[in-house]
Amino acid sequence: MVIRAFPPVENADETGLLAVGGDLEVESLLLAYCSGIFPWPIVDESTLTWFCPPQRAVLFLDDFEVSRSLRKERSRTAYDYSFNSSFEEVIRGCAQAANRPGQEGTWITDQVLDAYVNFHRAGYAFSVECREQGRLIGGLYGVAVGALVAGESLFYRVSNASKLCLWCLVDYLKSRGIEWIDCQQMTPLLESFGAREVPRAKFVSMVRESTQREMILFLPEEKPMLDWRERYEEN
Repeated sequence: MVIRAFPPVENADETGLLAVGGDLEVESLLLAYCSGIFPWPIVDESTLTWFCPPQRAVLFLDDFEVSRSLRKERSRTAYDYSFNSSFEEVIRGCAQAANRPGQEGTWITDQVLDAYVNFHRAGYAFSVECREQGRLIGGLYGVAVGALVAGESLFYRVSNASKLCLWCLVDYLKSRGIEWIDCQQMTPLLESFGAREVPRAKFVSMVRESTQREMILFLPEEKPMLDWRERYEEN
């Protein structure tokens, strides 16, 4: 049954846990993201848990930092980048990623995977792909509702491929006037890119403003990164 309402976000405990149960229907996910809430199964595949942490990791795009080594990597490689060309392959790559130190298993259960594929088909979830000679070597997926963009997960099969996807996503979003990405939980990787934590009340206010903006950031079709830039620079 579709979730019609969540508890007030202020009711979340010190870890951010707000609610247990419900479903991952498109309407339920849409309500969650528009409320500053995200699903994060942490117990087992059959237990659905919802979070709204007291401090939210946010990457403000003007603060985005790129290391010298990553700049060299992008200049010397000839990878191809695209949006929404292989959403399901990307999310499966994230679910299967084994290169996360200190993490056992994945929160991307079969239930979550199916739900976000449906969310993508409904126009609210997107992917970024990085390919080398046609082979998918890295990617990330996230959620976009109006001007709200939330990063969900990333993976790589070749070193730095996922970081390069994030960099290309940032470049594209800045060209569309987007100012920040919701990163949910702070990690050393996100901190190295310049992400910082925002109090929950401020974050929820930011979400409310962003979701009220009528924008379509990603089309459900394959478009190379260069074509995307050219298309929107002309408009």
